[in-house]
Amino acid sequence: MKNLILSAAALFAVACTAPAEAPAENTGAAPEKLHNNISEAEIIEGWELMFDGQCTGNFRKYGDTVIGKAWVIDDESIHLTTGTKDDYQTAQGGDIVYINLDGSIKEFENFHFKGEWKIAERGNSGIIYLVHEDSNYSDSWMTGLEMQVLDNGTDSTEGHPDAAIHKHRAGDLYDINAAPEGAAKLAGEWNQFEIIVQDGHLTQILNGVVTVDRDLFDDQWRADVAASKFHQFPGYGTYTKGGIALQDHGDNVWYRNLKIKSLASVADETAEE
Repeated sequence: MKNLILSAAALFAVACTAPAEAPAENTGAAPEKLHNNISEAEIIEGWELMFDGQCTGNFRKYGDTVIGKAWVIDDESIHLTTGTKDDYQTAQGGDIVYINLDGSIKEFENFHFKGEWKIAERGNSGIIYLVHEDSNYSDSWMTGLEMQVLDNGTDSTEGHPDAAIHKHRAGDLYDINAAPEGAAKLAGEWNQFEIIVQDGHLTQILNGVVTVDRDLFDDQWRADVAASKFHQFPGYGTYTKGGIALQDHGDNVWYRNLKIKSLASVADETAEE
């Protein structure tokens, strides 16, 4: 059974099309793969490797069937490259969602999601979760919650303009809850993040710092949403189960070491004891 689990996990992690060109002749040992690895112990614990550093086959554009050409593989990371803008996004980019083998968006209710992100100078992006996808919503952020990905700048360098806005800085639950000062690293440096949702409770962690720790879907949550820019979207923050998206906000951004696992309900775990 263990071998079957490992084989299935490996298959899902490399759900990619064949390369367009034959690989060059092997002239020596393959370079060591430093990132986007998953151990046998992690697989047994229930972790999925969402991105293997070699292909983008586990993602597609939100509301579409394929991934935009602006999302490329770059040094074992998935990189949004910038060029011509289409409104605030990159032409041939768009938010991308994590998918099942049949192309449908993969949804999670109780989960632990982790990885790393790096943003360009003055850049803006986001990690969006509990995303609902249907024709009523043109963008993933209209329903899903967002951990802000941003160049906050420093005392001597100018970051993205959003860095001057409360609740719009790196690590924030965008426009809902502000993160503590100093959690984010500088532009061009890798940040480690974790997002945990369990039984309607949210924890966001950035570089080991808890940036958000709160309940969702209760009266306080509804009041906070009503006081935010998202009050105009009836579906925002109402779905207890949803997908994972990486945002295209028109700036260079990199993601790697993306892993997720489903969590049991605490109530179910207690009942089993």
